[in-house]
Amino acid sequence: MHRFDMVSTLRRLAIEAGRAIMDVYERDEFAVTEKADQSPVTEADLLADGIISDGLRAGWPDLTLVTEEQAATHDLNANTFLIVDPLDGTKEFVNRRGDFTVNIALVENGTPTLGVVYAPAKGRLFLTLADGGAVEETGALDPETMGETRAICVRRPDNSALFVVASKSHRSPELEDYIGRYSVADSVAAGSSLKFCLVAAGEADFYPRLGPTMEWDTAAGHAVLNAAGGTVLNRDDHTPLAYGKPGFRNPHFLALAPGVDLVAE
Repeated sequence: MHRFDMVSTLRRLAIEAGRAIMDVYERDEFAVTEKADQSPVTEADLLADGIISDGLRAGWPDLTLVTEEQAATHDLNANTFLIVDPLDGTKEFVNRRGDFTVNIALVENGTPTLGVVYAPAKGRLFLTLADGGAVEETGALDPETMGETRAICVRRPDNSALFVVASKSHRSPELEDYIGRYSVADSVAAGSSLKFCLVAAGEADFYPRLGPTMEWDTAAGHAVLNAAGGTVLNRDDHTPLAYGKPGFRNPHFLALAPGVDLVAE
């Protein structure tokens, strides 16, 4: 498995899927249906899933592929696998808020090691590099040719004035109480896996998630944050969040820059 080729392909597929998503997003109307778990799904989810799945299977037919839109078919028994959320933040998409992303990641031995997060409505693309580190790409975002990039890195937090980013669609009294235990200078709501990327880019210090998520929601952003010097921990015991769990369901977690003083539970 050539990691440079994989990063290039993940990036290209994310951009191509993002373009298909935007074609639907820019229509006057589009259909929204409900999946079995009552979460929304649109034509854009399915188009993006097809583009990404076909591209990954063509490139790595022997690697297990997990995607949100095909989750019912998965019986994971692999240490290394690709995991995809073709449209993370469907509620933001439906409500035309723009905070939705395309997420593609490689997981090895329970840890996301390569990842791409693309927010097509915002024109922001974050990715890990094959030889280490993470960048945000700027410019035209040509699927065939990488443009200018800037290295991203977590910042050193000031625990007397933390910058916290939290879910836009899943705020709860429990989350507000938890955030209230910290000295917060500012708190911003954001959708989808962009929250990981804001911490990775030094635009926030801390992203606590005290609500349900699945591994495909988090793997790509987790990979970018790890590569930028951050970490994602289980809320209960502060051990690293692992992947390949039965059912792909995550526990509550804390994504942060090193140096954030976590409160005792």
